Amino acid sequence: MQNQSFNQSLLSFLHNSPTPFHAVETMKQTLLENGFAELKEQDHWVISEGEQYFVTRNASSIIAFTAPAVNFHDTGWRMIGGHTDSPCLKLKPNAQVTRSGYHQLGVETYGGVLLHTWLDRDLSIAGRVTLKLSTGERISRLIDFKEPIAVVPNLAIHLNRGVNDGFSVNPQEEMLPILGLANSELDLQKVILDQVEKQHPDLGKLELLDFELSMYDTQAPALVGINKEFICSARLDNLLSCFVGLDALIAGKDSSQPALLICTDHEEVGSLSASGANGPFLEDVLQRLSPNPEHFVQSINRSMLISADNAHGLHPNYAAKHDKLHAPMINSGAVIKVNSNQRYATNSETAGVYRDLANQEGYEVQTFVVRSDMACGSTVGPIIAGGIGVPTLDIGLPTFGMHSIRELAGSEDAYGLAKVLKRFINTPVLMTME
Repeated sequence: MQNQSFNQSLLSFLHNSPTPFHAVETMKQTLLENGFAELKEQDHWVISEGEQYFVTRNASSIIAFTAPAVNFHDTGWRMIGGHTDSPCLKLKPNAQVTRSGYHQLGVETYGGVLLHTWLDRDLSIAGRVTLKLSTGERISRLIDFKEPIAVVPNLAIHLNRGVNDGFSVNPQEEMLPILGLANSELDLQKVILDQVEKQHPDLGKLELLDFELSMYDTQAPALVGINKEFICSARLDNLLSCFVGLDALIAGKDSSQPALLICTDHEEVGSLSASGANGPFLEDVLQRLSPNPEHFVQSINRSMLISADNAHGLHPNYAAKHDKLHAPMINSGAVIKVNSNQRYATNSETAGVYRDLANQEGYEVQTFVVRSDMACGSTVGPIIAGGIGVPTLDIGLPTFGMHSIRELAGSEDAYGLAKVLKRFINTPVLMTME
């Protein structure tokens, strides 16, 4: 029953988080409901012992932490990391296009999009808009059209006879979503403003200054499989890890060990931004909490980060794509990710910590190493480890169709990872230092 309740909450989180902005807003509300107080980066911070806090940057990245004690150099941190962004189609600034009698949207690919999966899907639009009020004040708000308003239709096989022999999609010419027939005028700026006024009727007269809007699939997340073994949803990479980390942090908020969750934007494009893992966000926060330089270094060296991002599960139709001794199975436990070229930050000590904690909880652990004749991906783990020097483990849940518009993971794995992360947060000593 606990697993079922957990998964239903996970599905709701995924459904309510079509963009990084919405994911962070959803996490904010959950944290506020559980007694966390919001900090603003521009304000002076007073951290009280026994309290819990969170801070956001760019409304698309979030750090939440507990402070059972404020001498962080004595305790260190139990850190969990993830990212809020997913590959998608983003509207270009001049997005209104009319071609061959149809209104379309000019879009740009964000991250490593598995393009063909976006064809023939019921698409909507969500994101952030920046506005000017009648008072002259400039503000930003989130919008979500929610209803399917666009589609990128496939080309019929009759006009592309060789499609099943090999298929590529030109992102400039062939991925423009169709909004409707061009037999009437369309003003995209007005369409966006109408949606803002519909969702924020208290704002009065508005001027649209700019926007950051993304397309997304309106099909709801679901449990699938003959025995509901799988979670099928958009944005499992990496909102699945964000949810698991958030659940563990909230469950461990009364622990005597300080804990921290960081979920950053822009991982899918390299993380180099003000709000990305390769930017200063985490270090800025940690230095404010340990302003003495020596105390800062002490706190980092008494800490550990578990970077949670999805792992490639063994696909039965493509088994040869895996090293057969490192081929994770769905619903057989979380996956420790290892790469000797430091595409993952795992080492024997951080892996040993997780294996021991998982054993104590009664959960299996798997290992992924990419085939030696294939390139390896990466994630926020090595970036954070290289930035602040924290011992790090890269871990993930086995997933099919990573970077598809709709990915597949196990309905048991997320709950198991959350249980182990809760133990991690409640463990005062992880390694005996020499």
